Amino acid sequence: MAVTTGMIGRGFYNRNSAPQWAAINYVLPWIVEAASGMDFADPPATVGLADFGCSEGGNSIAVMTTLVAACKEHTTRPIQTIHSDLPTNDFSELFKRLRPEGRSVFGEAVQSAAVGGSMYDQLLPPRSVHFATTFNAIGFLGARPLDRLPGYILPNGPSRLRGVGAVAEAEHAAFEQQAARDLEAFLTARSAELVPGGKLLVEVFGAGAEHRTCDGIYDVLNDALLAHVSDGTISRNVYETFYQPVYFRTLDELTAPVTAPQAQCAGLFRMERVESYEVPVPFVEDYQGSGDVDVYANAFTNFLRPFTEPVLRLHLGHDPDPSTVVTSIYDHIKGLLRANPERYPFHYVAHAMLLTRIG
Repeated sequence: MAVTTGMIGRGFYNRNSAPQWAAINYVLPWIVEAASGMDFADPPATVGLADFGCSEGGNSIAVMTTLVAACKEHTTRPIQTIHSDLPTNDFSELFKRLRPEGRSVFGEAVQSAAVGGSMYDQLLPPRSVHFATTFNAIGFLGARPLDRLPGYILPNGPSRLRGVGAVAEAEHAAFEQQAARDLEAFLTARSAELVPGGKLLVEVFGAGAEHRTCDGIYDVLNDALLAHVSDGTISRNVYETFYQPVYFRTLDELTAPVTAPQAQCAGLFRMERVESYEVPVPFVEDYQGSGDVDVYANAFTNFLRPFTEPVLRLHLGHDPDPSTVVTSIYDHIKGLLRANPERYPFHYVAHAMLLTRIG
């Protein structure tokens, strides 16, 4: 079974990814500073900029706009932006945004391309990329290490606040190991694509000392699914085999492949900067100001739906009318958030590291 088909398309992800953009925007100054110290004199003649996990392109193009401008301050060479995601990703919005009115959104001397494939594989020619980025996509696993996760729908387990469900230590270890293998594969693939001295910026949602980004999101989804198990809409087997193939790393887990003793990728990259941070969530701040629980519940649901629904649909494939069940689940989520928003607090914790290709 595929891990996921990507985000919901048709512009839905672009319209509901403001929290992701807040986490990305925090590290945009890193990009500008890193580009200012790069040497663009060596081959190849074209400056390659690649973003892995571009989805529908809204956030990806915004990042590239900053990166292209930063590079143009230091080189007159032509630039190519590359936007990559799974082959099943909806690239249509990306293509529309890349060339509005028949011209590159990035201006003159910039061409763009899209590449479909797993970011855990090498997707681009050797030494063809000067600056690579990925935002949040590294949190999605490359494979399902277990067939089922019977106690909860996420490898990291439920929040301490709710405590509804459990993930056994051995189960968690299987996902921890899969996430480590994925990260090593990603870094190894990017090391082949980057020029010596090239930069790699990795940002991902994560688990901090006080909060985890998963808390709230997956508690409310789990509660909604259990309600549908109770009324017979979905079977217990569907619940136990459905889990989100997402792992929320600690900062140490993110940096381990480069900095840990005998780290596999230590000879490939030099760590330039690393930070764990929490960003304000726009719809949470709006709710705190307005108190409008209906708007809050709708925005919260629309935020989590693009990345959870595609996985859910994969597990409802034998249902004669999966859309009816899916709609019912997300309507139930809205109802839970309206009735008890305090049960599902949402904090956006992110980790980021900036690496330089060595060797």
